[in-house]
Amino acid sequence: MVLDVYAPLVELDRAFVRSTRRRLLAWYDANQRDLPWRHSDDPYAIWISEVMLQQTRVETVLDRWPRFLARFPTLERLARSREQSVLKAWEGLGYYSRARNLRKAAALLHKHGAGELPRSAEALRRLPGFGPYTAAAVASIAFGEPVAVVDGNVVRVITRLFGIGDDVTRAATKRAIQDAAQALLAPRRAGDFNQAVMELGATVCVPRNPRCAQCPLSSGCVAKAEDAPERYPVKPRRKPTPHYDIAAGLVWKGDAVLIGRRPADGLLGGLWEFPGGKVREGESIADACVREIEEETGLRVRAAERFLSIDHAYTHFKITMHLFHCVPTGGTLEARGTEAPRFVPWGELDRYPFPRANRRALDELVALGGPPALQATSRD
Repeated sequence: MVLDVYAPLVELDRAFVRSTRRRLLAWYDANQRDLPWRHSDDPYAIWISEVMLQQTRVETVLDRWPRFLARFPTLERLARSREQSVLKAWEGLGYYSRARNLRKAAALLHKHGAGELPRSAEALRRLPGFGPYTAAAVASIAFGEPVAVVDGNVVRVITRLFGIGDDVTRAATKRAIQDAAQALLAPRRAGDFNQAVMELGATVCVPRNPRCAQCPLSSGCVAKAEDAPERYPVKPRRKPTPHYDIAAGLVWKGDAVLIGRRPADGLLGGLWEFPGGKVREGESIADACVREIEEETGLRVRAAERFLSIDHAYTHFKITMHLFHCVPTGGTLEARGTEAPRFVPWGELDRYPFPRANRRALDELVALGGPPALQATSRD
């Protein structure tokens, strides 16, 4: 059955829908991964798992989900928490706006919503951090609302099943995929069906070398009949990913190092980092380090020794962060391009949430025996 994305989806063939529901749910019942959040009926815990699973590997969430719930076991506890505590608990998971929105939504619900999640996707969409996917996932899995989820896995399954060969970033194609997912949804097992489609995309209908022989839907799949599953989904060609060189400094006073907090409304907002920034064209990395530190903190420094370089990828760009051990030479410490700059003793750094690249640098320092002052002491 080939779906015309330019015509409204009125009704799929009923026999096809019934067969698809039956086969997919039977496959899911027999083959689903044993994931701990699937054993929970607590809407709050389900919500946390769904937010964590966005842009994060399942293997990572298996470790971090129970740790986060141990730290914030209830919606009320999360609502009453400090943002820095939540960011620290989220450290290493990336996409930190998710953590900030979790706390904001919990605070709103604690103050105005009787301390519990709304039961419909429509009501959930009014809360911070609830886009179409998260609202549908929580409403269907936690409350059984018959609303279909659409994520990357679902897009892949639907486009292959129906042979949707149009650009999936176009509005008309998105509507067709959403309509098809909703038409297929098993209303009495909405949460299970949504998880089944996502599970199929994650484990069988994978982007490369899909396991069509193991797929419960292969007999009715257009992409399988064409022997061209990797043709779908159709996406526009990616633009080259920009790369930036970042110069940053480990500015030491004894065993204390200078850090500053990133503005709350920007990338990695609320996290702490070593001062630094982009290297300008024609500028040496060491000179960029010295310039950026003064522009951000008011301190003049000398870049005494290059420490290490770290490659890191974000969603839309990549960086190489070049770190230098630095010595203050003058100036007055003040907040310019960073918030609340301060020298923090080595033993207290674990209290602060850092972006992953900065945390990797700290881990390397630990492996070397700590800051230069402590390393010199140990050698003596």
